[in-house]
Amino acid sequence: MTARRSHRAVMAELLLLAAPTGIRVHGDHASMAITFATVAELRTWLDAAGLNAPDLLTAERERTDSEGRPVRSMYAYPTWHGWEIYADATEAVDVSPLDASTVAALTDVAVA
Repeated sequence: MTARRSHRAVMAELLLLAAPTGIRVHGDHASMAITFATVAELRTWLDAAGLNAPDLLTAERERTDSEGRPVRSMYAYPTWHGWEIYADATEAVDVSPLDASTVAALTDVAVA
């Protein structure tokens, strides 16, 4: 296990390596949650931090969110600089573009 670094030092390094949308130190002062906007950003951080090892506990899946939209989510649970990390990302799954008749109908409504 690596030596435990202060949460300030860990957050500073995190911000130098990535652009998370949220960072929260848990009340136990031994773990933190980090949220990323996309699965790609989470993967990029894992690579940059040297955490993307074969034994890293991760989960990735596609599902529908509470509003019925298709989303992709990923979770990763590394230990980094002595901290237990709960990293996650959720992003919308690309949906096929609107067909021409739907675009025309929506345009009519929008300009009415």
